[in-house]
Amino acid sequence: MKKKIPNSLRKYIRKEKARIRREVLDIKEQKELINNLYDKLNIKA
Repeated sequence: MKKKIPNSLRKYIRKEKARIRREVLDIKEQKELINNLYDKLNIKA
């Protein structure tokens, strides 16, 4: 069973992903930055 992520953390992740997608045009770089975000927070995507 997966551990539930707190709502505040979900909100932070959602905002960061939106910021990354807005600012970075290269799709490969977007995926890399989003994966780094998940790694930094120790969350399995």
